Amino acid sequence: MVLVHIDTIHGDHLVRPPAVRRFEIAGLYSPSLVAASVPGAAEVRLDQRLGRPIWRVQSPAGVSAYDAVSGRLLRDLTAAEIKAEARKLFSGDTGIVATTLLTVPIREMGSRKPPYWQVQFAGWNRPTLYLAPTTGELMAKRHLLWRVFDFAWMLHIMDYQTRSDVNNPLLRIATWSAFAMALTGAWLLVWSFPKRKKKVKR
Repeated sequence: MVLVHIDTIHGDHLVRPPAVRRFEIAGLYSPSLVAASVPGAAEVRLDQRLGRPIWRVQSPAGVSAYDAVSGRLLRDLTAAEIKAEARKLFSGDTGIVATTLLTVPIREMGSRKPPYWQVQFAGWNRPTLYLAPTTGELMAKRHLLWRVFDFAWMLHIMDYQTRSDVNNPLLRIATWSAFAMALTGAWLLVWSFPKRKKKVKR
């Protein structure tokens, strides 16, 4: 688990550094009007999608995207648009082998709720990018070394379901059992030393 740098495990090498693009605030559609049109809107944030400014709205129903200039509700990205966005993000030179819209949670996405696009690239380490269908933002980066690390982490913390609970009952039992064995082992070590007999004075 420590042979490979954690940044490599996280897959930082799989994507290019994000390009910083500035947008003029003047002339954009009012975010308050966007928030008013979404029931229970909790957050409105200026973002970009396919190089254009959007208002990203978070609500109990999920994430929605509005054109930041016209205020128009945007549809989800198509498979072709997701492929183009994934190619721009991916730092490698291999091609895409599969693009799948997942609607059922998968383990390697942890607690993130679907839907999300899974874009798999060719290569020995099976690099995979996960993109949000509404905004096209990168949600996660996965590859073979991450999956091996995740398996080793599961064994390390003894959480064989979610692989995230570092305070689960099985781990606590194993920890206290090891502590008890260490104490009894120390006691047996001391007890096993032969006792010296006192010399009797004549």
